[in-house]
Amino acid sequence: MAGIVVVFDFDRTIIDGDSDNWVVVEMGLAELFNQLLYTMPWNSLMNRMMMELYSEGKTEEDIANCLKRCPLHPQIFAAIKSAQAHGCDLRIASDSNSFFIESILKHHGLLDCFSEITTNPSFVDEEGRLKILPYHDVTSSPHGCNLCPPNMCKGLVIERIVAAIAERERKRIIYIGDGRNDFCPSLKLRESDYLMPRKNFPLWNRICENAMLIKAEVHEWSSAEEFKSNLLCLIDKIFIEEESDAGSISSQLKSSECNLATMCIQTHETLSPQTLQKASPFLAYGKEREKIER
Repeated sequence: MAGIVVVFDFDRTIIDGDSDNWVVVEMGLAELFNQLLYTMPWNSLMNRMMMELYSEGKTEEDIANCLKRCPLHPQIFAAIKSAQAHGCDLRIASDSNSFFIESILKHHGLLDCFSEITTNPSFVDEEGRLKILPYHDVTSSPHGCNLCPPNMCKGLVIERIVAAIAERERKRIIYIGDGRNDFCPSLKLRESDYLMPRKNFPLWNRICENAMLIKAEVHEWSSAEEFKSNLLCLIDKIFIEEESDAGSISSQLKSSECNLATMCIQTHETLSPQTLQKASPFLAYGKEREKIER
């Protein structure tokens, strides 16, 4: 099934929490982090935290071991493995950083499932200090998007993916996310694409408030179980539509699979812009990536 590209956010999507928060809290940096929180951009602040860990004698291995303790739900693991087994092209677009994401995925045996990870770059310098850089250089090449933080515009990432797949063959995108910075890429999705926002999180709020701007078909999820079932049902749905259009699907397969897909879609209601417009705005999950809990 080469006709599906699944793009995942990472924090609060693949993992239930936030990888930056996890390192800050688990490695004893919460107090300093909160003191500096409003003095610099988040990306720069995380780089500052890595400087602090280095000054305390913490190594790259210490940080990696901390990240290995970050939990990943078995149903999320199963969903990723199943999507890969179906032949989907799996990618990540995240405002975390490459070291954090790759350390967690590698520990859980998922790193090789993804063809591309677009995130803030990080590297260990010659002195052994982990450095975190912005994906977009805010000085030399600012992205100019007022919906996204200065270090990364995910909308540009989706635009690049859409342009690349349009040149080769018709592919559908399933985008899965939760945060405010997932709204911009959601606006770049086409009518043939699918959007899976995490219910009651900032992305869901923005969709409710700006429903008519969303072209993609929306399927919300609240739990890891819904994440898995919705994703696999959408993959089945696309598979049925593509095979049916090609005229090569057997009547028996089409009947059985369509029943499964229809049941899934009805259980997790497809939210059209009109449906979303009538929905009451949900309470925000809280200021995204704001103050670290001690």
